[in-house]
Amino acid sequence: MNASRTRRTMWLALIAAPAMMLVACSGAGDSTTGSDTGDGGGDAATVQKLTLAHSYNEDQPQHRCGAQIIADEVAAADVGLEIEIFPSSQLGGDADRIASVASGDIDIDIQGASALGAVYEPISALDAAYAFDDPDHLAAFMASDASDTVTAAFEEAAGVHTLGAWSAGARQFTANKAIRTPADLEGLRMRFPGSPQFLMNAKALGAEATEVAYEELYLALQQGTVDGQENPITNIVASNLKEVQDYVSMSSHQLNTNLVIMSPIWNDLSSEQQDALTAATEKAVAEVTTCVAEDEEALLEEWRTGDDWEVIEDVDRDAFSEKAEEYLSGVLTGDSLTVYEAIRSTSE
Repeated sequence: MNASRTRRTMWLALIAAPAMMLVACSGAGDSTTGSDTGDGGGDAATVQKLTLAHSYNEDQPQHRCGAQIIADEVAAADVGLEIEIFPSSQLGGDADRIASVASGDIDIDIQGASALGAVYEPISALDAAYAFDDPDHLAAFMASDASDTVTAAFEEAAGVHTLGAWSAGARQFTANKAIRTPADLEGLRMRFPGSPQFLMNAKALGAEATEVAYEELYLALQQGTVDGQENPITNIVASNLKEVQDYVSMSSHQLNTNLVIMSPIWNDLSSEQQDALTAATEKAVAEVTTCVAEDEEALLEEWRTGDDWEVIEDVDRDAFSEKAEEYLSGVLTGDSLTVYEAIRSTSE
């Protein structure tokens, strides 16, 4: 059994989900004959095609300001690489795509830190409640030696290279009452995603977590199965939650952190191609951060002046963050605690 197949088997066992075999798209790392692409990619008559997959739709910042920027910048670098994007989970759900990246069936993917925690638990600490103060804090951590230690350990454990990370916005509470302090969560059944880190965050914030699939969230709120939920603003809009919730409380209790990861084909690229991919991702990180901020501010202004929501902006974030830090510092252990403490140490 070759190394790629062995690695894929290992990931599948860890994730407990069947990996999707890609048969309808161009194969990972395919080379096709084309026009002169310069001398960066080796043979000037060939272009190496890379697949980039993610779960977001084409209107979301992760695609238009992230994946598309990476593809455009790599094409402009003229190093013999071409990136084909497959949005909206066309190549499978998160668990399937992680396994496919590890095996080399998908070349590049955009994943949340909690999803990656299924195969390397410490990296999920990037999604811990109030781990990051804001997107600038995330950028500072990713520029630090501490982040190199995390991504190097992730690559050693999974064979997957990290190109970069961005914030896709902070997560906010919605409910049919204002949530200003941890005490306001008492008695509310709050929907949280089912990953271990998200459920840990719920306890850290003082919430009673109820697991509901994202696709079933609107109906659960409409029918009263849950009383409230938490999501980034762009997801709140996409789910049309204004029809079933009255208040959006600006708790900003967790950054939605995305990592841009790459299969072992990274090691087969020339240094010039690696530099081009790294630079393209760095530009995408900046673009996504700006796009998310602009989109959120436009939506908040619409909400403040409209009748759909009451926007609660005087949330006692200090009370939430102090509660979260006390809880997480006590329950996180080993490398997960080390990562969490490294993140907090880079806070200004």
